[in-house]
Amino acid sequence: MKTDFNISDMHLDVLKEIGNIGAAHAATSLSELLQRKIDMHVPKVALVSFDDMFELAGGSENVVVGIFLRIEGDLSGSMFFVLPIESANRFIRRLVGDDQFDFSAPDSTGEIGVSAMQELGNILSGSYLSALSDFTGLKIYPTVPSLSVDMVGAIVSFGLIEVSHYSDEVIVIDTKIVEDENDKSVDGHFFLLPDPPSYITIFQSLGVM
Repeated sequence: MKTDFNISDMHLDVLKEIGNIGAAHAATSLSELLQRKIDMHVPKVALVSFDDMFELAGGSENVVVGIFLRIEGDLSGSMFFVLPIESANRFIRRLVGDDQFDFSAPDSTGEIGVSAMQELGNILSGSYLSALSDFTGLKIYPTVPSLSVDMVGAIVSFGLIEVSHYSDEVIVIDTKIVEDENDKSVDGHFFLLPDPPSYITIFQSLGVM
């Protein structure tokens, strides 16, 4: 990284543990929303280069569904939740009861389905940030999430503009959502891009400098 602060495997392990606690909270909320059992976990948290981040999402030109929000309060930064269109379609179709809903066909995406996807992003990001806030004691507020269906590079480039001056890496939080009913999973990625001073704030608060 270009900053004076280096993230170690220990830091990533701490973030993974926080992520799993956030995932458990999100699973509870999704189970209530969908009226069926949902499990979530974070199989991996990694620090990767920008190029590797794009590859994880299928390449910079791969079209995905992305949720973007800013982090405010004692921390600042950007957070993206990116998942394949087919995974987003499967989830939203079950949620709104519309088998024709398709993010890749704009004419078929009604306001209810789009709002449902934004709510999913709100639940997931809110659960992770709430867990991070509980662990650190910091006041952390997510902005209202915005939804985009576009190439990965186009969705994420906004968040990279500021952080690229200080860093060439991003924290990736893999997320797996499993419906017990059919054992199918929705796999997505959180890309966490704290503004440079916030790295130190996070780990000082966690006592793992």
